[in-house]
Amino acid sequence: MVSASSEQQPYGDAFRYFPFYHVYQQPSKTSWTKIVIMLQILNTLERFHYKKLRYSPIYAALSKVLDLPPENLIKSISAVPVSKKRHVADFQLSIASVTEDSSSDCLAQDLNLQAQKLAERLKCDAVVSEISAGPGTVNFTIHRELLAKIVLQQVLKDGSEYGVKSELFSTVPRQKAVIEFSSPNIAKKFHIGHLRSTIVGNFIANLKVALGHEVIRINYLGDWGMQFGLLGVGFQRFGNKDKLKSSPLQHLFEVYVQINKAAEDENTKKLAKDFFRKLEEHDEQTLSLWKQFRDFTIEEYIRIYKRLGVHFDEYSGESFYQEKSQEVLKMLEDKGLLQKTITGTGIVDLSEKKDLSSFSTVMRSDGTSLYITRDLAAAIDRMNKHSWDTMIYVTDKSQSNHFQHLFQILKLMGYDWAERCQHVSFGLVQGMKTRRGEVIFLEDVLNEVRSRMLQNMASAKTTKETEDPMETAEKVGLAALIIQDFRGLLSSDYQFSWDRALQSRGDTGVFLQYTHARLHSLERMHGNEHLTDVNVACLQEPDAISVLQHLLRYDEVLYRSSQDLQPKHIVSYLLTLSHLAAVAHKTLPVKGSAPELAQARLCLFQAARSVLANGMKLLGITPVTQM
Repeated sequence: MVSASSEQQPYGDAFRYFPFYHVYQQPSKTSWTKIVIMLQILNTLERFHYKKLRYSPIYAALSKVLDLPPENLIKSISAVPVSKKRHVADFQLSIASVTEDSSSDCLAQDLNLQAQKLAERLKCDAVVSEISAGPGTVNFTIHRELLAKIVLQQVLKDGSEYGVKSELFSTVPRQKAVIEFSSPNIAKKFHIGHLRSTIVGNFIANLKVALGHEVIRINYLGDWGMQFGLLGVGFQRFGNKDKLKSSPLQHLFEVYVQINKAAEDENTKKLAKDFFRKLEEHDEQTLSLWKQFRDFTIEEYIRIYKRLGVHFDEYSGESFYQEKSQEVLKMLEDKGLLQKTITGTGIVDLSEKKDLSSFSTVMRSDGTSLYITRDLAAAIDRMNKHSWDTMIYVTDKSQSNHFQHLFQILKLMGYDWAERCQHVSFGLVQGMKTRRGEVIFLEDVLNEVRSRMLQNMASAKTTKETEDPMETAEKVGLAALIIQDFRGLLSSDYQFSWDRALQSRGDTGVFLQYTHARLHSLERMHGNEHLTDVNVACLQEPDAISVLQHLLRYDEVLYRSSQDLQPKHIVSYLLTLSHLAAVAHKTLPVKGSAPELAQARLCLFQAARSVLANGMKLLGITPVTQM
């Protein structure tokens, strides 16, 4: 391993505790003291696991030279991204991250000089085969056989937990997170605009669960408000009970369109207000009709969520808080925060100078609640009920101002936990059309992508016979939608393209699914070999090394996504992994190779497929095994 002096320190002897020790010599008597010292630095032998193992020799030497605790180096050493153009090292230390003077006025040449000096003080040994200085970095290359053994052993041992056990997460506290997402409007068909909220919220929930957090997924339905006054009047005027039973959402949508055309009439507006007021007063007949709308709609939504592979722990809604919102208004009044305008509406002054230059309306002139009032009640109720550590709202960016006001009012009310509320916003999807024209409803999109994938699968020469082509097309089609959506920043609008999304080659969800199915087929054809039977010394080819190096980076990608809640990091990683695996599949054949070589390559492809499947599941994609 790496040594901080001219004396060769046999830290590599610590590897005798692992199954692959047979590639090393027995330690001499004089080396035990140094091994014990190293293990003390690393705390216990149990902690000397993949991440400790992959960095520990480097940590130990650098800790000595830089006079820093090994744990301080965890985020300073990273795996080097794979490059098609040149050979790269396995790990690199960023000099700026361990230098006190890492400000912008610290010249790059100073960092380069420090990197050069540090590289000269470190020596190669049984683990590190090469040390070099780069632009502001010190680069380390691990002996190839050792690299392959460590990576493949850990990927296949950890399975679905590979990467999430990384010491990068050791200082991240396990938390309880409430995530509100999807949140469509009752009595309306699932609008395409809610697709992004649904898949983004599902990704965030999946990621947090994988990292050991407790997650409560809440679907906060738009099931209250003045629109129900309008819908109620519309149903009384245009509704049909038989159609409501046979095709509830379609019929309610038609009714809503009709009544909206008549809504310019003042009498219609008055009737709608009266209907909603009766709802707030719990009029029995009005509530009964509203409950029918709600029950029929939720039943339909659950069916669509099943197609998306999404579930919720709690179905909530604005209606749950219409009474509690009155309590919130009373609290605002008691705290001197509620002000009345000339017209009788209730507002909260949010301006710093208290000059009403910024305010939020929280009450109508007739005393009824508003969307933000019910959101205030919901936030307070969730804290009382769940005692969460963080609460995340996933909606489009047009609601950024709403959530800014919501969090400000909560702070003014004395709730310090408002600092732990977060709005994850996203942009709009543009140009999503089916063959019949502009898309309004999500189910039309799901049907369209499934139909197009079935056509593509039927015409492709490489398509295998599957047990359920419809289900396969659905899973691959959903992957196509998710990857196109997640490739860029969530806050950006993007132009949707069916042709681009459904390409079988290139950076698409279809390509991810195809790669996973192909690797799974390879395993099925040749069987799964135990790691103990594999001679990884066979894996010396550049294409094999590239896959191994890329697998090293998975935990860092997970960490980055966990910090900014952006799926694009994982998407980019998986696409690169798929391309590297595709190249290796061509250049490193299993069939026809010598048994020892075939087993080693099969082990490599099995590891790649395992990590690919893990990442896809985090994104909300169900990997297919045939297509």
